[in-house]
Amino acid sequence: MIREKLGHYANLVAFSHTIFAMPFAASAVVLAHSEPHVPLTIARVLALVFCMVSARSAAMAFNRYIDRDIDADNPRTSSRDIPAGRVSPREALALTIASSLAFVAGASALGRLPGLLALPVLAVLLGYSLAKRFTWAAHLWLGVALALAPGGAWIAMGAAPNLGIVSLMVAVVTWLFGFDVLYSLQDEQFDRARGLHSVPSRFGMRRALWLSGFAHVVTALAFAATGLLLHRGAFYFAAVALATVLLAWEHWIVGAGDLSRIDKAFFDINAWIAVGFFALVLADELARR
Repeated sequence: MIREKLGHYANLVAFSHTIFAMPFAASAVVLAHSEPHVPLTIARVLALVFCMVSARSAAMAFNRYIDRDIDADNPRTSSRDIPAGRVSPREALALTIASSLAFVAGASALGRLPGLLALPVLAVLLGYSLAKRFTWAAHLWLGVALALAPGGAWIAMGAAPNLGIVSLMVAVVTWLFGFDVLYSLQDEQFDRARGLHSVPSRFGMRRALWLSGFAHVVTALAFAATGLLLHRGAFYFAAVALATVLLAWEHWIVGAGDLSRIDKAFFDINAWIAVGFFALVLADELARR
């Protein structure tokens, strides 16, 4: 029973989707080694992972709690854990609170500045769940929330903020914005009928595809700028090339007009982008030694 309930909680927060943010946070840790930084101990690695998981769990649990009625009405999401009765709204809210407290504690363990920034970061993460009720830029808000992972990892490593990490965060913001717009194409008609805000419901499918594509051009350029600003090597720019090719493939799939393939484009391709980027960033750092 306990194991089953934990499985429902993990599904509630879409634990497998951690693969989108974790590799970029890990990439920031690796890139911070080119700057003055604190030692990367096992304890610091564990604290970073703990913060990552707890922050994301708080954000996702709150999102599912806030959206429970919307999810129940949408045929695509009606099987999620709260509408299906596998997790109660009270449990989701309790998980949000527990995960938020855990994140604040973990961030405080990483240093004074991470501890001070923990509550503002939580405000951004939890605030996203309300954004689609008043702005079509909710996708951008989600991108900023995800970009806080590499930004926070950089600060937790004691590296001073610079244009290199800002450029990486811009890349993550536009990457997420672009593929979240593609994913939301599935709910264009539902969002419009319910008065919910999104790029597709505001601008229509054709303009949504254009905005998503433009965002991903910025992503590729920002990844490249990060490498130039931080003086990275060949493996890093191979990561930029890989991400660019995969993003182009994603747009080719969705641009064909077959929305049934969006899930594959959303999860598989973007997971490959994140993991492949980190692997090549790590290879680049090892090659420098």
